[in-house]
Amino acid sequence: MPHSQIRTARCAALVGPYLSGKTTLLESLLSAAGAIARKGSVRDGNAVGDGSPEAKARSMSTELTVASFEYLGERWSILDCPGSVELACESQNALMAADVAVVVAEAAPDKAVLLAPLFKFLDDRGIPHILFINKIDALGDQRVRDVVTAYQAVSARKLVLREVPIREKGAVTGLVDLVSERAYRFNPHKPSNLVALPDAVKDQEAEARQSLLESVADFDDSLLEKLLEDMVPDSGEIYDKMARELADDLIVPVFFGSAESDNGVRRLLKALRHDGPEVETTAARAGVPASAATAVQVIKTQTGSHAGKLSVARVWRGSVTDGMTLGGERVSGIFRLFGHESTKVPQASAGDLVALGRLDKAATGDRLTEKGNLGAPEGWPERPAPVHGLALHAENRNDEVKLSAALQKLGEEDPALVLEQSPDTGEMVLWGQGDIHLRIAMDRLRGKFNVAVKGHAPQVPYRETIRKPTTHHARHKRQTGGHGQFADIHVSIRPLPRGEGIQFEDSVVGGAIPRQYIPAVEAGIREAAARGPLGFPVVDFAVTLTGGQFHAVDSSDMAFKTVARQAMAEALPNCEPVLLEPILTVTIAVPSEFTPKVQRLVTGRRGQLLGFDSRPGWAGWDEVKALIPQAEMQDLIVELRSLSLGVGTYQWVFERLQEVAGKAADRAVEIRRETLAAQ
Repeated sequence: MPHSQIRTARCAALVGPYLSGKTTLLESLLSAAGAIARKGSVRDGNAVGDGSPEAKARSMSTELTVASFEYLGERWSILDCPGSVELACESQNALMAADVAVVVAEAAPDKAVLLAPLFKFLDDRGIPHILFINKIDALGDQRVRDVVTAYQAVSARKLVLREVPIREKGAVTGLVDLVSERAYRFNPHKPSNLVALPDAVKDQEAEARQSLLESVADFDDSLLEKLLEDMVPDSGEIYDKMARELADDLIVPVFFGSAESDNGVRRLLKALRHDGPEVETTAARAGVPASAATAVQVIKTQTGSHAGKLSVARVWRGSVTDGMTLGGERVSGIFRLFGHESTKVPQASAGDLVALGRLDKAATGDRLTEKGNLGAPEGWPERPAPVHGLALHAENRNDEVKLSAALQKLGEEDPALVLEQSPDTGEMVLWGQGDIHLRIAMDRLRGKFNVAVKGHAPQVPYRETIRKPTTHHARHKRQTGGHGQFADIHVSIRPLPRGEGIQFEDSVVGGAIPRQYIPAVEAGIREAAARGPLGFPVVDFAVTLTGGQFHAVDSSDMAFKTVARQAMAEALPNCEPVLLEPILTVTIAVPSEFTPKVQRLVTGRRGQLLGFDSRPGWAGWDEVKALIPQAEMQDLIVELRSLSLGVGTYQWVFERLQEVAGKAADRAVEIRRETLAAQ
């Protein structure tokens, strides 16, 4: 159908936990809509989604996939979002452009907790969503109603069952639509067959339909009056009221099926088409300025070593044409996306989701109009706090500059990646949301940007200090022919309270050392403090220069700086040096059922529990606060997610430096010596 005849363009996002079957559902939807001739599969690596090398290597979604197609006079863009909790930032950004989200979940009540963060995100932003219970053929003896009850416990919105199953010999073989009261028998990989309503499900269907009507009537007084008067509303009225309540994020319609067998998928596609909001409604919800004749929202940035930059964006209002100025830059190419394929088009209209070429200044989250770049709107997802880091360096030292440029582009693609040049260790540390997240980033550096990198755990920024004072006399004398080098100093060294840093005092009297050399003594002391007897920077001490000697010819700034370093090297071992480790205040968030496990996790990592309380705004969740040594943090997120079904997370801030002794200190010093010896 020509573009001018397309009635509207809409966007739906597929979201859900890892292994829920989103990419398989995308393939099934595309097949049902006639957008592909033959279904591919994740297992065989030929699906429209998961086409990147990183995704194929892991058999999981590692980035957003966009598939745009036409179906019954409408243009649709389906966003297949990664399910891994480590890639949630990518999914959240995509959801900001969707008219409706399809939350894909397995028919497994014990996995309900996996949906809690997702439901919370959707409800906080009023994003309409449908729940699709996938893999219904694995339901077994469980009832769909029990699965919905389990999921209702983690949803603030009412889950409204739209269908009830037809069972034969313990297997789900079809469904009954509770609005139209039509029954369908599954016909794997083909459209379902319309059948008479089986007698065995009539009572269940009547009870479920009444529950549906009562749920809808909770938000509609006219429907409530009809129910109280025992009047039966017609199907058209119910459809209209449900569509309105879905758009207002008041209810969550629940469908079920099997994406693998294509069962129930056409019913879902029809529900999206009939009930899903249109772009005007979504733009109003997103707060798009009414004054903007043209407005688009960037939800993802793609870069390549040669292809240049593409900004994946939803057109909220107006139309975008190739060559027009948008966000203060000229659009150089408009591309419709279908997995890893793209087709250049002359323009994009309201509702379309396309990639715009060469908008170099545009970033993910920016809202662009013909008048300029308005930046990210209020409510745009915040960058998640980093929880896992890797110190990176290029395998080939000649690629270090190339690596920095590639990491900058990678950060544009994935805002959840944070690059830090550690001021304490000098390492280049890439921070992210977990080990998988960072390993994917390393694979992209190698595959997309042709930079091979190595990664290792970042060094812990230990410090050392002293426990007792001392005095010391140091002399530096060297004859080299001509002018020699001579400097002589007396210093007293004493410890300071924690956090006082390094203090230098001068109490020289009588001109024993000329004033012009005293700054060199201080500089030498501070340089020497960069590596103490244990191999780490020394902090929290004071040095007083009490006296010394000089030579009229051989003394110099360099000589006094050298003797100051010598004095420190000789004196500090006599001051009872002690290792200091950074202690972090860590706030861990988990569902309440996992709180005891988290407490054991903390104490097992030399942590000190400070207590726990309910997590603000999260029903059934706790926040556990603790003081944990930074040395114990490197793989904390891995263990935390393992014990919390993948949903636990934390935030941390530096608290203080604290003395550490025993095996932990011995091991830290040993590793430091090995590191310094290898440099």
